[in-house]
Amino acid sequence: MKKPPYLTLQPSEQTIVTAAATIYAAYIAAGRVEDGKEAAWMDRALKAAFRIAKVTDETVQADQELD
Repeated sequence: MKKPPYLTLQPSEQTIVTAAATIYAAYIAAGRVEDGKEAAWMDRALKAAFRIAKVTDETVQADQELD
């Protein structure tokens, strides 16, 4: 029997996935994602989500970083 796909994400990765999915959904809702171009738009959404996270990390100091 074939094993089902399994994926484990760290909390920070989960956050990026959630943001990327939201961005990707906005692209779809705006009518920007053409048939056959889904992967490229997912990549674009993921890069945008990562950039947002990176800029946030560089700009905002978390409570745990204050110690």
